[in-house]
Amino acid sequence: MRKKLSLFLALALSTMILLVGCGTSGEDDNTFKVGLEAGYAPFNWTQMDDSNGGVKIEGSSEYAGGYDVEIAKKIAEGLGKELVIVKTEWDGLVPALTSGKIDAIIAGMSPTAERKETIDFSDNYYKSDLVIVVKKGSQFENATSIQDFSGAKITAQLNTFHYSVIDQIEGVSKEPAMDNFPAMRVALESGVIDGYVSERPEGVSASAANDNFVMVSFTEGFETSEDDTAIAVGLEKGSELTEKINEVLAGISEEDRISIMDAAIQNQPAAE
Repeated sequence: MRKKLSLFLALALSTMILLVGCGTSGEDDNTFKVGLEAGYAPFNWTQMDDSNGGVKIEGSSEYAGGYDVEIAKKIAEGLGKELVIVKTEWDGLVPALTSGKIDAIIAGMSPTAERKETIDFSDNYYKSDLVIVVKKGSQFENATSIQDFSGAKITAQLNTFHYSVIDQIEGVSKEPAMDNFPAMRVALESGVIDGYVSERPEGVSASAANDNFVMVSFTEGFETSEDDTAIAVGLEKGSELTEKINEVLAGISEEDRISIMDAAIQNQPAAE
């Protein structure tokens, strides 16, 4: 009798454990996991506390802040889910999305035709222009055309359209692409390169962070498509989140987007 009772209790305990496990999975469904580099100010960066609205990075003591994070917070609120930031290298963002590790990419990513072959995108949540960041006092500081960079050592981030447009500069010395923007800033400061291609917000950020840097914009600039210079949320093909996210984005006015970006530029850690 005792053996039968012990067996019954063991089965009952096993059932309870399974039920608790199922409950945990249900709670996980209420999260909105967003992948970003946390290294592309003012769109996203890493900081040590929750100041200026920073969000804790999953599995880390660090926090993420920036324009992308603020947009992600609004989307998570609109979805009725808890925002979880997953710090991911640029090249790992799309694989993380397609494998289900994250629910969305909100990382200053452009909805290029090539990327659309693999993932879907929301409506745009930002649009920018291309610039080149150079050192103050260099021969390229007062350039007005991209062709003024003939002979210059120019680079851009690996696996971005920024790197491909360098070919539009006649006679340019196209240097190897770099993994991230902090690395390009170091290379520029040390003279390894004469400049790097970026978008206006990052250019403003770079010049605010380092008095030796200048952002050069152009009257005769790079030829790009509208998608190249836009920023959108990356989503899995056929994601059920796309329609709802577009509704949330539609509720953010252009005035609010400018205000959020201005605050991000001001609050970035490197500019303090």
